[in-house]
Amino acid sequence: MYQVRKAAERGHANYGWLNTYHTFSFSSYHDPKHMRFRNLRVMNEDFIAPGQGFGTHPHNDMEIVTYVLQGALEHRDSMGNGEVLRPGEFQRMSAGTGITHSEFNPSASEATHLYQIWLQPERRGIEPSYEQKKFDLSERTNRLRLVASPGGEDGSLTIHTPAKIYLSTVHPQHTVQLTMGEGKYVWLQILRGSGVVREYTLEAGDGLAISDEALMEYQSTSESEILVFELA
Repeated sequence: MYQVRKAAERGHANYGWLNTYHTFSFSSYHDPKHMRFRNLRVMNEDFIAPGQGFGTHPHNDMEIVTYVLQGALEHRDSMGNGEVLRPGEFQRMSAGTGITHSEFNPSASEATHLYQIWLQPERRGIEPSYEQKKFDLSERTNRLRLVASPGGEDGSLTIHTPAKIYLSTVHPQHTVQLTMGEGKYVWLQILRGSGVVREYTLEAGDGLAISDEALMEYQSTSESEILVFELA
């Protein structure tokens, strides 16, 4: 079973300093038909203006993964972390019992383009923690590179939820596949470029929910970058 979530149908808000698109209900955008997909709760595509950002704010009991596509993101939190994320880098923050943090675009001239992803944790009240990693382009070209998993497999980020996240940069007319076992669900998010899954044409910003299938097979029709979520 396949269900397409087109980019143009997402929730949208433009605050001047932040231009944001919501795949699932978030903040003032509420759509009962698009609340989450399994334990994948938030899929926000954000564009942050130069010198702007999110002031200090709290989180708890959520696994938050951020991926920067363009520009930079300066992060500071109540655990004492102060890092800058750059294109190709992932950040994983387990909010657990509670944290506060801020996120800013440190550039005076370039906008920051990123995806912020929230997954519901396997249990409440875990100890907050933070990780940041970059995965070489060579490791993810025309194949799925595991970037987050419950056990931190293969050098991936450690997330406290039953999910695996893969990243791939796919050249035109190349295919990547993921075998889906019984009881598994997949969410495919197109970050850049375009491709097809079965008869479905997908472009940047589009998402695709897949269930009750044996295989996820994505063929790129232009140079593309994708995230694939394997969910229980």
